[in-house]
This record gives sequence, C-alpha cells and structure tokens, in this order.
Amino acid sequence: MAEPTLADRLGGLREAVEVAEGRLAVPEVGRARTLLAKAGARQALGEATVVALAGATGSGKSTLFNALSGAEVSTPGVRRPTTGVAHATVWGPAQDPLLDWLEVPRRHRHDTDPALDGLVLLDLPDHDSVRLEHRLEVDRLVELVDVLVWVLDPEKYADAAVHDRYLRPLAGHAGTLLVVLNQADRLPPADLAACRADLRGLLDAEGLADAALLTLSGRTGEGLPELLALLGRRVAERRAATQRLTADVRGVARSLQVHCGPGTRTATDDAGLTRALAAAAGVPAITAAVERSTVKAGTAATGWPVVRWLGKLRPDPLRRLHLGTGGRSSLPEVGSVQEAGVATAVRRARDAAGEGLPLAWTDDLRATSEVHADRLADRLDRAVSGTDLGSDRTPLWQRGSAPCSGR
Repeated sequence: MAEPTLADRLGGLREAVEVAEGRLAVPEVGRARTLLAKAGARQALGEATVVALAGATGSGKSTLFNALSGAEVSTPGVRRPTTGVAHATVWGPAQDPLLDWLEVPRRHRHDTDPALDGLVLLDLPDHDSVRLEHRLEVDRLVELVDVLVWVLDPEKYADAAVHDRYLRPLAGHAGTLLVVLNQADRLPPADLAACRADLRGLLDAEGLADAALLTLSGRTGEGLPELLALLGRRVAERRAATQRLTADVRGVARSLQVHCGPGTRTATDDAGLTRALAAAAGVPAITAAVERSTVKAGTAATGWPVVRWLGKLRPDPLRRLHLGTGGRSSLPEVGSVQEAGVATAVRRARDAAGEGLPLAWTDDLRATSEVHADRLADRLDRAVSGTDLGSDRTPLWQRGSAPCSGR
C-alpha cells in the first residue's frame, strides 16, 4: 500500500476533528484543530526551510548562530538580551510573509549562496531564561519551525529539563531534529568522545536514534562545514515543512486514538444484524417471489404456445409485491417477532461497535441508534422495493430456445 500523502493525512485528521466535535471534550481535539490551521498557513507560505537554533543559557547558541550567519546578528553572552524575540538570517529571496507569520521581527539577509538559498535560520531565546516571556516564545516557535537544531554544551548536555520537556516529546519527530554538542574545543579528544557517546545513549533511549548528533565549536568553526552540509541537504530537498507537518499529524493522530478505542471490531459482528434486517425486510418472501417470477418468465419464453398463453393470465409475483418501483412495496407489515429480532440485533451490533470505546462514543452510539430506529422499517422497505432484481432480463439461452418451442 502506498504511503499516504500529507494531504491524505490532513484530510483524515480534519474528518476526525469533525466527528469528535461535540463528542470529545479533550485537549487533543483542540490541538488537532490548531495543527490543521498551522498546516494550511505553512503550506501557503512556500518551500523555504525554517531552521531554529534552541538551547540553554551559556550553550554557545548565539555564537554558533553568528558563525553560520557570517555576521554579529545576535549578541552572545551568558546573559541574554532583555528582549524575548528571535533573530533571523535569510539566505536567498526575502521571506517577509513567512517571518511575519512566525512573528520574528529581527531579520538579516545573508549573501547569496546557491547551496543554502531558501534557508531561514532562527536564533531562539534561551529555553531556561529567567523571563517567562522568553520561555513562552521558545515554546511557540518550537511548534512552528520545520527543523530544530538543539544546541547542548558539555556541562549541561544531560540536563533533565531539556530532555524531559523538549527532546523526549520529539521522539516522533527525529527526522526533523538535529542535536549539536557545542563547545567541542573545551574538551580533550578522549573526554569529548566519552561525552558524545553518553549523549548518544541518552538520545537513543528517548526514541531519538534517528536524530543526527554533531560535535562542533561555534567559536573556532570546528565541525561547522558538516552542519552546513546537513542544512544544505534539507534546503535542497524542499521537503522539510512537509516532513515536520507529517510528523505533527502522526503525533496528534496517536493522541486522539487514545480516546477512540482499540478499533478491533470485525465484519463478523454484523452477521446477526444482517440476518435480522433481511427477515424484517421480507427477503425470504422476495426470494420466493423471484423464483416464481423466473419460472413464469422461462415458461413464457420456452413453453408450448398454450402453456405460454395460460401463463400470461396469471399475475407476475414480483409485480404483485410492487417491487422494483422505487416506492412502497406490498410486502406484509413487519411483525412483532421481526421487530424484536431487529431491536436485539441492533443492540448487539451497537454494543460490539462500542466495546472498548470511551463513554462519550458509547452514549452517542446509543442516541444515534434510538433516533434512527423508528425510520428503519420504512428505509428497509424502500431499499428492497428499489432494488433491481433482474426480472426483466430474459437469459440468452431462453431467447435462443424460444423459436424451437414455438414449432
């Protein structure tokens, strides 16, 4: 089976939100609705690749940002600027509509570089800032960017705050996450290798085995070409936004699934309902009428002239029942036995469909089945009376034998 496209996934999520409306009062529905709005806006803003550098105070994130930007765009230091806004460097054409949507006011244009044209690089505020508005700005932009580069330093690379709040929740987004162990120049080679191995183990244990891990130094430029090459590949593919949105949709869908039951019901659950509905619709009587009508038609096509003439005097069994007209049939009214059988079968099918579902869904199933129960008999009658039973079509073998029977 072909992998669903992003459009397919968004369409499925939109349908799930519509079904859940008024039935599920859970935060996941709101998050799904927010994601749909985000996807629509992001897809309308082109194929630029938005990459954000995130990290803690003192991680060297701003120094790395400036080294990549080729200019002193963001002020580095242990204490961040009092403003909580992000900085942006843009390679290639201006991306003002995109940056307006991201609400990033500070913008720098880099010289043209064919390998990186289409890259929008952001330097986010520190995630551990003492200012609440700075931390909220990080949380907001982490949800919107296409690729996240998390900058860690040798001292705080195992900080539970960053792993628990940011990295571990991105386990489903490993393909859109890069992890950088910065300030590699501060450690001897052996210590750097041990530090990297420990960090790799932490990431793997958190479900981030597919996330790339680089060691570099924003101050000396060590490892910078490798990072630029990775970013260049993301830009050239023009798929970063699609990959991020796809990962988001998968995550939201999984969170909604928790409120929608196991989904293990099979077609065998409907067998009893099918039999009960067939009995209530008069299918046995219709089957018998079709059989008699077929015999009558065959006699009319192949019987002796006298037999054919006498057969025309007898009414067609199907016409007597007014079947095939699309209107009300002349089938007998549904008896109490059939009604009880349908009610029991509907209840069992409803309970089977609702098994394992949250209370909101079982209540809705019960209400829906009760609302439609009164109209079921009429809808069954119209369904069978409008069915093409094939009684007007004479088989070829009968038409071929008709001349012989008339000699």
